[in-house]
Amino acid sequence: MTRVWKAVLTLYVLAVTAVSVSKAGYCDYAEPPQEGQFLLCAGGNAIQTVVGHNTSLTVTTRPQYNLTEDLVLNVTSKDPSLIDIPEHVVISDSSNESVIPIAALRAGKTHIQFQYLHSNSAHVIVNLSLVIREVDIVHWEPLNIIITIIGWIYFVAWSVSFYPQIFLNFYRRSVVGLNFDFLAYNLTGFLCYGVFNIGLYWIPEVQREYLSQNPGGVIQVKLNDVVFTLHAVAVTAFTIFQCFIFERKGQRLSIIAILLLIIMWLFAIISLFVAVGGKLSWLLFLNFLSYIKLFVTIIKYVPQAWMNFRRKSTVGWSIGNVILDFTGGSFSILQMFLISYNYDDWNSIFGDPTKFGLGFFSICFDLLFMFQHYVLYRKPLGRNVTGTEKEPLLAEKEEKRKLFLSTQHCDPAVQN
Repeated sequence: MTRVWKAVLTLYVLAVTAVSVSKAGYCDYAEPPQEGQFLLCAGGNAIQTVVGHNTSLTVTTRPQYNLTEDLVLNVTSKDPSLIDIPEHVVISDSSNESVIPIAALRAGKTHIQFQYLHSNSAHVIVNLSLVIREVDIVHWEPLNIIITIIGWIYFVAWSVSFYPQIFLNFYRRSVVGLNFDFLAYNLTGFLCYGVFNIGLYWIPEVQREYLSQNPGGVIQVKLNDVVFTLHAVAVTAFTIFQCFIFERKGQRLSIIAILLLIIMWLFAIISLFVAVGGKLSWLLFLNFLSYIKLFVTIIKYVPQAWMNFRRKSTVGWSIGNVILDFTGGSFSILQMFLISYNYDDWNSIFGDPTKFGLGFFSICFDLLFMFQHYVLYRKPLGRNVTGTEKEPLLAEKEEKRKLFLSTQHCDPAVQN
């Protein structure tokens, strides 16, 4: 497990580095290829402001002081209803710099782009089409900190929720009562969800495609979502490993689960080849993977709930897992609603149906499992349920005690 956490920490550092590089601006990483050509620099990080406030963006050219005349550029916003900006910016040949005033009108996300005012401009800006400066307008700036904290709370709750089941399996030296269909669905779902999160969080091409389809929208995938899914894949794989080394009483995957898994994997692989062939956008491919995860979330708990009902017992199914999963799902949905409020983008909740569905359906089934554990099957049945009502260690002690008593009873010396 130490290696898993080291891997998670490494991915976190790489993610922070990638984000900082992506926001550093083009001027720090490129030089004009020929003399007489220029770079346009428009700040470094994304502009963040609050509704009703004013801010500004400073644009400069490099190399400095080499303009032969004033440079006039068009300034456009992806969503003009969010910000008020001038139509043109003039960069003088004396200062090579200009300040663009920005008035925040309403909450949302947009970006500022630049074009030549005249096609026969005397200056060649080699990176003009690449200069896109993101602008984030929120209702309340401190809410972003709260949103981040909530994100890491549900990350911890969901991540820790895997371990009570692992510890229970290890303590009992048995996985009897843990449904194998649930584990197989879980691994498939988290693999698909992990690829989806990595694509939306790390790949600029996918992000641009998403924002072009959702002008002024916000991407709900955060760093904690990426780290969570990578961790979930590793821990679920370890739980499956336990199923091979501990007692399982003949439990195996059901025929229905095998058929559904084959269909899901075939769908994912075929979609991948179509996307590689250019017939399917990468965003749509990632959405297909997210739909697989959503489908898995809907069905994965059903086998476990049915097993509990059939056995009239929740022995072997960790209630600690359920409580932590319920906590994570609740905070995940809360975070989505806070993000939607702060950016005035309620459509984004359903723009990422997987994240919303993951939290919603988890909560619904967790409530069912808690009802089964604390109400329906709170008192274990008197009979042995598939040999698991007594923990193996306790059963072994009980057997030794009975053997000792019977030996004492049969010993003539003891009887006399």
